[in-house]
Amino acid sequence: MKILLASILLAPLLAQGQKPQAAPSAEPAKSAPEQGIPVTNQLVISKCGACHTKDDKGNMLRISWERATPEGWEEAIKRMVRLRGVSLTPEEARSILKYLATSHGLAPEEANPINYYAEKRIQDETNIPNDTVRGACANCHMLARPLSWHRSAEDWKYLANLHVALYPQADEAFRLGINAGGMDEERHHLEPGAPLPVDVALAYLSKTAALDTPEWAAWRARMRAPKLAGRWIVSAYIPGRGRFYGDMDVEAANGTDDEFTTKVKLTSIKDGSTISRTGHSLVYAGYAWRGRSQGTLAANAAPDDLGSVMREVMSISPDQSTAEGRWFWGEYQEFGFDVKMQRPSADPTLIGADRSLLKSGSEGTRVRLLAESLPAQIAPADLDFGTGVTVKRIVSHTPTEIVAEVDVAADAVPGKRDIAFRRSVLQSAIAVYDRIDYIKVTPDSALAHLGSQQHPKGYQQFEAVAYQRGADGKPHTADDVELGPIDVNWSVEEFYSTYGDDDREFVGSLSNKGLFTPSSDGPNPQRKFSRNNYGDVWVVATAKDEKDKEGKPLTGKSYLVVTVPTYIKWDQPEVGQ
Repeated sequence: MKILLASILLAPLLAQGQKPQAAPSAEPAKSAPEQGIPVTNQLVISKCGACHTKDDKGNMLRISWERATPEGWEEAIKRMVRLRGVSLTPEEARSILKYLATSHGLAPEEANPINYYAEKRIQDETNIPNDTVRGACANCHMLARPLSWHRSAEDWKYLANLHVALYPQADEAFRLGINAGGMDEERHHLEPGAPLPVDVALAYLSKTAALDTPEWAAWRARMRAPKLAGRWIVSAYIPGRGRFYGDMDVEAANGTDDEFTTKVKLTSIKDGSTISRTGHSLVYAGYAWRGRSQGTLAANAAPDDLGSVMREVMSISPDQSTAEGRWFWGEYQEFGFDVKMQRPSADPTLIGADRSLLKSGSEGTRVRLLAESLPAQIAPADLDFGTGVTVKRIVSHTPTEIVAEVDVAADAVPGKRDIAFRRSVLQSAIAVYDRIDYIKVTPDSALAHLGSQQHPKGYQQFEAVAYQRGADGKPHTADDVELGPIDVNWSVEEFYSTYGDDDREFVGSLSNKGLFTPSSDGPNPQRKFSRNNYGDVWVVATAKDEKDKEGKPLTGKSYLVVTVPTYIKWDQPEVGQ
């Protein structure tokens, strides 16, 4: 009851931008306020101005002291609809989002390091500066979430107060901190004068994600409308299916300079299967591509069907000649593939290769190269795979393809190689190796969700990648050479964490292509105590052809946790349409 009363009393203060008294350590700084970003969009002013008052400089309360990614502003708009009763049509919401994500957005240099958050990637964050910041911020969400925003020092403190108002557990984390063993109350009592975790976190955020930065100042000056119409060369890597290459046709849409319609066709270099998709995209702040596309779903389509509706998150280079990111789908955004795009050139351009490795001492290995604008005459001397690899002959070629035959010297230096055709270079396109030392299952730890008709399942695609150890002879070090995916047999083994563990029998099944399908949720009468089908297991890949020094097949493992569905969705689908 006390927490509820405090939250009710605090909310009006937050809405008015006044200093809340619930968290003394998070009071606004007393230094001179930073100059805000004036708001010039009349729709934003009319829809937001009742609470976010405007001063004589055109600054609106809170809004003028914040910048964010499109996802950050989208979340803020939804929160205003849910909690503050703001009434917006979908068209108005999109217009406001477009303005804020562009005029109050992030520079590419600020957004790209944390794009994994917008791309819905599972990521072990290595950018957390210390355990104090981890305990104050990253125990509840990824650190990339606050780093998706840039704020004034005062506004960061308002955000801390908002956390205290909305989430009772935040006050404990902010004041006492959280370590590996729980709340760090002992340090709090032994060092009463030490800075609180919230102060450490706010100091870090105020410096790392400041409102005014050289990157944003430079990008505001050079930002320009995205001129993307035309043909693009697309390369994609789909886990479990390999590399795809093709074209995308981009056309301007809706009479604007930042919306586009797209048509893409990709072909598998492995088996020749194709993907055809059409979509619509919008580019925020001159570089942040956000799109939605779909193909033709097969009858009784599988969850990993490549015709599914996908979200597209990409970053366009400042010169607008390349773009890269992730296209993804699934209830938990668990399916997806990495995409790279580049503008075609009149000069010969290499795009990709059909193999990722060459064995030392091998002869007559054929390598198929996809390319653009190849000349009518091609000689072996035009291709270069680096020292120790000799191009013996050109088997065939067309304007878009070369098939070359290469010999690899027995003493060729192992490692990633560039492939060059005259002035065009495919960087780290192929690996030379003399042995496979181990295989690694990716992802090395994973999460899947049980499901039913009411709660869709969360799947997981695995892949087995071969490695050769580097010069230090130790596995899993920085100088190891990644050789690419290899053929394996898949299986599931028990991860023994409790007495009489039997998770392997109930959590789900693994296909011969490495796709894990979880079981149904709900009590299972066939299981002890009628428990749900959750559990943790090893996903094991056993190489079909490669063996270790003892003649046993190489194996690799990934730790998989199969948990219950996400029963509650906090988002509002109707707001996001």
